[in-house]
Amino acid sequence: MDRLLEQIPRFFTATNMSMLAEAAFMTLSMTLVGCLIGFGLAFVLVYLRQTPGLWALPLRIVCVTYVEFFRRIPFLVIVYLVLFFIQTLTPNASLFTIAVIAICLYAVAYTADIIRGGLESVPHTQVEAATAMNFSRFQTTFMVVLPQAWPVIIPPAIAFAVSFIKDTALVSQIGVFELTFRAKELNNQGYSGALVFGTIALCYFILSFPLTLLGQYLEKRLATPRGQRSARKVRRA
Repeated sequence: MDRLLEQIPRFFTATNMSMLAEAAFMTLSMTLVGCLIGFGLAFVLVYLRQTPGLWALPLRIVCVTYVEFFRRIPFLVIVYLVLFFIQTLTPNASLFTIAVIAICLYAVAYTADIIRGGLESVPHTQVEAATAMNFSRFQTTFMVVLPQAWPVIIPPAIAFAVSFIKDTALVSQIGVFELTFRAKELNNQGYSGALVFGTIALCYFILSFPLTLLGQYLEKRLATPRGQRSARKVRRA
């Protein structure tokens, strides 16, 4: 304890705090960029996966195989696979780019099932009504189904992003200058592990807690119309 108290003034210097702030920004940037791109690609994957017709069977098999394959591989293994593959093609690729690609591949597989569940939660009668009105499949999906599926999709998607802020610690294994990597550096400089990793734990909390609050707010906000519709149906009954 005496050693810990003696190190506190030397640890909380402008230089160290600036370095941790840069690492926190790197952590948040990797998570948001990777998850947002992955979320968009997951929409495309789900749309292709739900393509009807025998001709689209190979396409559906590829989409299902991708999701099942990447959901069963540890994220750290994906990071190393992307690292070795990208460096074979482009030796000068930045570690940030490699980390974002790995996060994107992982996010696509997990958010695809979230999106698929949200789309399938919309009653099929809505699709039938849109078809009767001569809506194309694209129009039906993005004008009828998706607006009603948002309350089901958004909360777990944000929860996934929040949980992934913690998982980005794994990219420190390839040398990305994020929070965990910086913590290891500071610990190797002689600072107490309890002081360093306690501070890093607080940084992860500061990064993730606002996103958790945002997810809770959006969940309530998006669920309100559905609740109001249910109440109106009850009153009519």
